[in-house]
Amino acid sequence: MKAPLNGFSYLVGVLTEAIRHVVTSVLSSSRTDEIGPSSWSTGMTTAPRQGVSSMKLTTTTHLSLDGVMQGCGGPDEDRSGGFERGGWITPFFDDEGGAFIVDVYQRADAFLFGRRTYELFGSYWGKMADPNPIAAALNSRPKYVASTTLTEPHWSETTVLTGDVAARIRELKARSGRELQVHGSGKLIQWLLANGFIDEINVLIFPVIVGQGARLFPSSGPDIALSLLNSQTTPAGVTIQTYRPAGRPRYETAG
Repeated sequence: MKAPLNGFSYLVGVLTEAIRHVVTSVLSSSRTDEIGPSSWSTGMTTAPRQGVSSMKLTTTTHLSLDGVMQGCGGPDEDRSGGFERGGWITPFFDDEGGAFIVDVYQRADAFLFGRRTYELFGSYWGKMADPNPIAAALNSRPKYVASTTLTEPHWSETTVLTGDVAARIRELKARSGRELQVHGSGKLIQWLLANGFIDEINVLIFPVIVGQGARLFPSSGPDIALSLLNSQTTPAGVTIQTYRPAGRPRYETAG
């Protein structure tokens, strides 16, 4: 199927090419969201049900070394705010990075998106007919969208979370399963992290300083210590790290 002529096709093309190299051994973006979390309720997550393995909420984000996530897939993917440096991941995505991404998607039992990322993904993956492990996961598993503006989702298996979004996410996490995954959705990730919903954070850090654009972590926000669960570096120099939030950091004097 021919990719649509938009910026996301650059990212899709890179991922698809990498997947084709690794698919025999494993089975055969990033754009911020416009919707703010101010209207969503907050609160602590509920305890897991006794004897049931509840879903982990995990996030996966492509970042530059200076923390930019905007327009990673192509020059025209996201020019908001005057951004002119899109497409910065394409020189660095290799087979090993593709294999990691495929493995992540295969662990998903459900997906959680902000509206913009949902529409961006749906415009491509939702129409893909090729046998592709990422498309198979996204098209066959439940998708939830945290949005106050999306009223008529057109991607199958989609539920829009309205009202008390925090309560709905707590309910989703309490269900049995492996992972409730968030991809892209920068503002949603910021809100989830600030309210203690995230269990694991995957970051793919590309060896480039973009120098402009929206960043995953704002200049002022919650302070959170992280525990490293796994780290690897691809031949192209992409560092892939998985962290678990570990409470507040400690501040001490050196020496």
